[in-house]
Amino acid sequence: MKKLPLAVSLLVFSLYAARAEAASLLAGAAAVDVTPKIFPVNMPGGFSANLAESAHDPLFSRALVLQEGAVTCAMVVLDNLGAGPDLLDEAKGLASARTGIPNEKILVCSTHTHSGPSAGKSGAPAVVQYRQLLLEGLVESIVQAHRALRPAAVGAAAHPLADEVFNRRWYLKPGKMPLNPFGKLDQVKMNPGTGADILEKPAGPTDPDITVLSIQDLKRKPLALFANYSLHYVGGTPPKQVSADYFGEFARLMPSRLRAGEDFVSMMSNGTSGDINNIPFGVVRPPREPFEQIRIVAQKAADTAWTAHQKIKTHTPEAPLGMVQREVSLKYRRPHAEAVEEARAVLEVKGEEALEKLPRLAKNYAGSVVAAGNRAEDTLVVKLQALRIGDLAVCGVPFETFAEMGLEIKRRSPFPLTMVIGLANGRHGYLPTPEQHRLGGYETWLGTNVVEEGASVLLTEALLSMLEELRGEK
Repeated sequence: MKKLPLAVSLLVFSLYAARAEAASLLAGAAAVDVTPKIFPVNMPGGFSANLAESAHDPLFSRALVLQEGAVTCAMVVLDNLGAGPDLLDEAKGLASARTGIPNEKILVCSTHTHSGPSAGKSGAPAVVQYRQLLLEGLVESIVQAHRALRPAAVGAAAHPLADEVFNRRWYLKPGKMPLNPFGKLDQVKMNPGTGADILEKPAGPTDPDITVLSIQDLKRKPLALFANYSLHYVGGTPPKQVSADYFGEFARLMPSRLRAGEDFVSMMSNGTSGDINNIPFGVVRPPREPFEQIRIVAQKAADTAWTAHQKIKTHTPEAPLGMVQREVSLKYRRPHAEAVEEARAVLEVKGEEALEKLPRLAKNYAGSVVAAGNRAEDTLVVKLQALRIGDLAVCGVPFETFAEMGLEIKRRSPFPLTMVIGLANGRHGYLPTPEQHRLGGYETWLGTNVVEEGASVLLTEALLSMLEELRGEK
């Protein structure tokens, strides 16, 4: 390689040093493997046991730490169905003690992969041991990202990938709606099948955008990419194997898309996908082998993220950074006395013939109704977070949030570009809008949804207020 003249070399060095001195933003990223070491483990994505005997692909805790002046914050994506507030609060406390990042400035979201293992303080030894592994890996990812802080520049953009997101709640043709678990008729059905003979129209919109936050060093070397897409897990994973689903495959592909080095960290967060999945209702796809549809979606998502990245005109080291957290108290839903008595009667039903006459999942949801009637607490306190990175706003909501709520926040946000992350700082069930509650369907049933029917409105207004607060900061 031809050497540059000394004068030119000194000029290049001085320009880089000047940029580094002027940079107000520091960034660091890390990925720590949190794949279970002990099998079998249960994958808790349904009503029955689903044991995994091995791992198809690794699970990670991926962390991004940003610092500007006195403000330091972390954003973490965890390959998990939905880590609870107890584990996340413990992890934040441990990470804060080791890094100095305040608990309230650490956002941790789960991808909602349905092929992730259970983690709990009690239960089978594999469950308890995996909780400890997950806790340690989550903390270590934040610590390593903090340790990697260096002068950086950021940019953000969005680009749509509309042909892989589908609203899964549908109106059906007359006479095609089955009874729900409570023996009543809803107006819409989740995952109604692909037969055109029963489908009328979807009950809501989709959010097609993949939004990306790109981080580079001051020599324009890619350091990290934080993406967001409002798509539930894809599924179709190999049986009896844990998997990070398309979130993990996307992260594996992005370094090649951006010609990044080995230390580059990419992550995909779950957006507002409580009513969105990857099934094209009304269309029959060709059969897929295990993991094939995940690869297809991840490849298209990586291509779209690359396109969004190309739209970033400039990465800037001058990006105002701010983060606020607010606790909001929501009322728990309470079943009326008649519903509780009906549920108790369902739980008393015995005998194969009598059980066959019950609607599908009747006993499961009867148990949820009785439990809701016996709940000692009246309110649930949830954590909301809003983060500003230059002209990009990020909102974190601890629910499986409907696309309508995400779209409304984006539309009303005071920032040019807004990302809304679901399953952030906990998992408290589905969060339908009041309009969707009136239609019924799986996501609105007592058990899958546990908070008051106007909760999405309260949380939307709180987040918009938090964004205005961040926008007003100098």
